[in-house]
Amino acid sequence: MASGFVAGILAVVFVILLQAHRLSCESCSSETCNKDAETKPEGGCGCSVSRKQAEVSPDERHVHEQAKYTDNEEIEFQRTNQMVLIPAGTFTMGTNQPVFVADGEGPARKMTINEFYLDKYEVSNAEFQLFVKNTGYKTEAESFGNSFVMETYLDKKVLEKVTQAVAAAPWWLPVDGADWRHPEGPDTSIEDRMDHPVLHVSWNDAVAFCKWAGKRLPTEAEWEFACRGGRDDKLYAWGNSENPKEKHWMNIWHGEFPKENTADDGYTGSAPVTEYPEQNKFGVKNMIGNVWEWTQDWWETSHNTTPKNNYKGPASGTDKVKKGGSFQCHKSYCYRYRCAARSQNTPDSSAHNLGFRCASDTLPDYLKNS
Repeated sequence: MASGFVAGILAVVFVILLQAHRLSCESCSSETCNKDAETKPEGGCGCSVSRKQAEVSPDERHVHEQAKYTDNEEIEFQRTNQMVLIPAGTFTMGTNQPVFVADGEGPARKMTINEFYLDKYEVSNAEFQLFVKNTGYKTEAESFGNSFVMETYLDKKVLEKVTQAVAAAPWWLPVDGADWRHPEGPDTSIEDRMDHPVLHVSWNDAVAFCKWAGKRLPTEAEWEFACRGGRDDKLYAWGNSENPKEKHWMNIWHGEFPKENTADDGYTGSAPVTEYPEQNKFGVKNMIGNVWEWTQDWWETSHNTTPKNNYKGPASGTDKVKKGGSFQCHKSYCYRYRCAARSQNTPDSSAHNLGFRCASDTLPDYLKNS
């Protein structure tokens, strides 16, 4: 009986230690973010929950049937799965005037890209729900029970239940029950946000969706080529002005970060994937702002200037590259809503400002007649 009692105590200790480890979060503050990013690559100004310590196989983690994409059922929403053709070309990737040196924004280097297709819009809640309906897929945030949400977006009831223990990242809190269906916790819903980008999706979740849709994630080089729209040495997808003709072309934080978001662009959180003008001649929307977007590539920060063709990044790594910034970016705190800017998260990470869009070498058959 004594041995059974000891075994029980050890099991409880193990669960507590595992849960504590899951609540790790990258550090960032308005006073230190930009400074830290100059000296350490992890100063990414975006929080995530990493679950790589859990030794669970993909088959055990995602119990779902493999179902092919179908476009032959009644859909109650306007589809936003269209793709645009990105023509082949050579462009200058990165910059010789990096804002965050440690992020590997430089040096500028020539990249040649083959023709490919890219989603015009970020993947929406409605599109992701269709995927889940057809496959029974379960995201990593759902499987592991929590994901990170910025305190500003939580109501008082949720805040009362949340442990304020992430001192290194005081704005970000691990919220139990926060997932793509419940962006700010179990009492919230996407019912009135079906046309907004899906949130709390890991890199693994994004890969699963793209595979189901007959697509893939874009490489970082493809993503940046599409963002630049044939215009090298420009900050944004459309040029160098944040607000061309005094109009908003992206969804970022306006006001004093993190105290007040004035929502001058119309939104305090995410915006519909169809919102704002097409950001360049390729016809893409929300490449800059709204939500961070996953890419295929493993994270690296040391680049050479040797010209490359269809570069796909290193063969292995720890983190995956994300691009584009989000509705939580502010110039004084996280000026990463630029084509050359980049950040990273582990493939099993998820957060309240992180989504994706898909790419493809050829246009999927079901889109050819749409």
